[in-house]
Amino acid sequence: MKEILREIGMIARALDSISNIEFKEYELTKGQYLYLVRICENPGIIQEKLAEMIKVDRTSAARAIKKLELNGFIQKEKDNHNKKIKRLFPTEKGINIYPFIKRENEYSNSIALEGLSESETDTMFNLLQRVRKNIEKDWELVKKGNKRNY
Repeated sequence: MKEILREIGMIARALDSISNIEFKEYELTKGQYLYLVRICENPGIIQEKLAEMIKVDRTSAARAIKKLELNGFIQKEKDNHNKKIKRLFPTEKGINIYPFIKRENEYSNSIALEGLSESETDTMFNLLQRVRKNIEKDWELVKKGNKRNY
């Protein structure tokens, strides 16, 4: 069996490492840029939905969100209907850095897909979506405290 997940992991770690180095001058570290991008693209998102989008546990999301808030990239606002819910919004500082993060992502995408035809890119995208959907089933199961059967 080919070690596909190992390859995906190496790609993800390399890109994450590059981004952490490049975004350090903006005080964005440890993947915080992922959260900021999702908040910019989904203003008013709640923390739980954000954690689900990024596929992290709530504690990790809470830590990253707190740092983004402390560094002035985002702000929390109470929901109009349910005061217990805090909605996340980018601040002006967060909005201003978003285009840079987006450009870095587009550049990384173009480098990663260099030499692939449009058809190959489409096929890869569709296959990776299917792989993600397969994994999401186990992620949901384990997240709820269950164990997988190996």
